[in-house]
Amino acid sequence: MGLNRYIFMCILIIIYVILGCLMDGLSIIILTIPITYPLILKIGFDPIWFGVLITVLIEMGLITPPVGVNVFVIAGVAKDVPMYSIFRGIVPFLFAMLVLIVLLLIFPGLATFLPSTMK
Repeated sequence: MGLNRYIFMCILIIIYVILGCLMDGLSIIILTIPITYPLILKIGFDPIWFGVLITVLIEMGLITPPVGVNVFVIAGVAKDVPMYSIFRGIVPFLFAMLVLIVLLLIFPGLATFLPSTMK
């Protein structure tokens, strides 16, 4: 495609966030990894780093509306708390995950440090 590999990764992150808003995490993994994994290897990213990034993105999808499976679990446990209050409470966690994704993009060694010590 002629794109910079980081621009391609940002596009992929946006796609995963949108899919996370609409689908279950396992479904996203089953549908997208056979397509994205060879592309990630071809453009030179570490597969362990990619797995960590996908895990964070899937977890982000589990708390974003409209699916937000984890939010509905919390709403089922805390029946007296309104749903809008629960969704408002996840905003700091979404920002923390976004910061983590940016840190993983800038410093990929964060995700591969411990596995690299096991060689």
